[in-house]
Amino acid sequence: MEETDSGDRRYQDPENQLQPLREWCKVQGWDIYKEYVDRSSGADPSRPEFRNMINDAMQMKFQAIAIWRLDRFSRSGISFMLSHIEKLRGRGVGIKSLTETWFDTSTDNPISELLIAVFSWVAKEERRKISERTKAGIQRLKNIGQWKGGRPKGVKDSKPRKTKPSYEQHLKEERKKGRSESALLDAPN
Repeated sequence: MEETDSGDRRYQDPENQLQPLREWCKVQGWDIYKEYVDRSSGADPSRPEFRNMINDAMQMKFQAIAIWRLDRFSRSGISFMLSHIEKLRGRGVGIKSLTETWFDTSTDNPISELLIAVFSWVAKEERRKISERTKAGIQRLKNIGQWKGGRPKGVKDSKPRKTKPSYEQHLKEERKKGRSESALLDAPN
């Protein structure tokens, strides 16, 4: 499961999905091996907990993956989704969705396979639309001179960001190396 990409994050706490999933598993009589929760976009195929879940599935540590809905599993497109479903099936691991009852890969079902392909495409399109809306918003702010760059205040993620040091930070580092400001100004770029 992963948090969604937009909107008010107070309402996108993974616990909102985890609690009903736990209840569903309990009613079904399923034991929960582990909860895999990523707090980044489902479009990112290298999400750490997603990779851990796939690795554990390949080691057959459990028989099924319970998800809230298909786009919580992945938004990386049809081929990515189907390749993972086939890998999991090859190991005898199914995927079952709480909110999309048609989504059950633990049995052979041609209609389910068609719907998986269609909804994988829909999830990828939603990711593309989110990106387009974000870019349009940034461009609008740039056009009126209000874009300051970066993420809005209050938005946090665990992804490390590359930042350029400020000129003052750069001077401080160079002074530690014994170079003067005038020597830096004369230095070729």
